[in-house]
Amino acid sequence: MAHILIVEDEKAINTLIRKNLELVGHSCVSVFDGEAVFDALALQEFDLILLDIMLPKLDGFQVMEEVRDIPVIFLTARSDVGDKVRGLKLGADDYIVKPFDMLELQARIETVLRRFNKADRLFSFGGVEVDMAGQQVFLEGALVDFSPQEFLLIETLIKNRNIALSRDKLLEIAWGYDFGGDTRTVDVHIHAIRKKLGWEDVIKTVYKLGYRLEVGK
Repeated sequence: MAHILIVEDEKAINTLIRKNLELVGHSCVSVFDGEAVFDALALQEFDLILLDIMLPKLDGFQVMEEVRDIPVIFLTARSDVGDKVRGLKLGADDYIVKPFDMLELQARIETVLRRFNKADRLFSFGGVEVDMAGQQVFLEGALVDFSPQEFLLIETLIKNRNIALSRDKLLEIAWGYDFGGDTRTVDVHIHAIRKKLGWEDVIKTVYKLGYRLEVGK
């Protein structure tokens, strides 16, 4: 997973982002002003920076002018088109306006990391190995046959691991916004995945909500 620098001066928001990203396996460092970005970059390398604009000492635009060779996503309450254009022209890879959904943020992060070849291509847990690029799943070294839709559901659970996802949200992400089926479709596919991989105790049922892939960090 990625090593991410979170630059956000509101501590509650910074902590919320960090905890959610760490749940799915990323490692994070939090800083709270623009100058602290460069202190952090001097000490370690990062795969991605999440950068607010309205920061103490140096604002996000000033920081962006000095950042090189690291993907940056702006996270800001400033929704003005001019600010967005300025941020993108400075080299930001995405621009997300607050408030935002954490699942959307994770998806945007995944897209940027994939663009820079920093996204995970393999996921391993126990005797299961999932090849994201090849869309193949192996159990104890043997290839397990999954339909394209089953694989999409597995991929969705992996990318949002340790997070409870409602059936509606799983339909939205794995089937697409225009899918016309009902939530029982999710249950049928989850049952098949559990059976094929022996994941009865790995894909947890969240009462009256949906499912969570529970694999630790």
